[in-house]
Amino acid sequence: MNFKALENKIQYTFNDTKLLTIALTHRSYSRNNYERLEFLGDSLLDYNISLELYYLYPDLSEGELSKLRSALVNEQTLVEIANYLEIGNYLLLGDGEIKNNGRNRPSILADVVEALIAAVSIDGSVYAAQTVIKLLYKERLHNVLSYLNKDSKSLLQEYLQARKLEVPIYNIIESTGPLHDALFTIECEIRELNIKVTATGKTKKESSQNAATKMLQKLGIK
Repeated sequence: MNFKALENKIQYTFNDTKLLTIALTHRSYSRNNYERLEFLGDSLLDYNISLELYYLYPDLSEGELSKLRSALVNEQTLVEIANYLEIGNYLLLGDGEIKNNGRNRPSILADVVEALIAAVSIDGSVYAAQTVIKLLYKERLHNVLSYLNKDSKSLLQEYLQARKLEVPIYNIIESTGPLHDALFTIECEIRELNIKVTATGKTKKESSQNAATKMLQKLGIK
């Protein structure tokens, strides 16, 4: 397989293309697959994005930095990067995974991006991997501040729409206490993913925002 176009996009040429091949190999195709590399790439990505945010935004608090990192290191962003790199064209998949549309499966695409970063670090160095991460995240790192100004319901809706999923449904489960001091319990449901969470608040707005926050946490993006 010719990896030249992929290497051009990440601006890194592999010395050992076997490593790159492994990073693109799903377990349905071979026991020698990307899973161990993905484990390493996940840590490299977390550290390097944290480092970039630390220096780019010296006035932000720990909580704000964590929020920005979550906005950058999540499945949605990794899938966007994978699509830019056209990772699906290079994947080595078993027949069953091909039939199940594995080339477009978000979890696979996200994992492979992390495996690719790890492969660069082993083939070259951690500094080479850092350079690739900076390249792939350059615009996102400089535009990520907008996430600090968005509420949880907006972030959740954007996340789902980016994955072409229906918007969440919010239902009032119960209201307890006197009218002047009521406590609302609201359920947030994503039917297509078969996920539900509940949260409480002193107003309907507060409880729905709290439910959206719990859903974002459950999805691993906050």
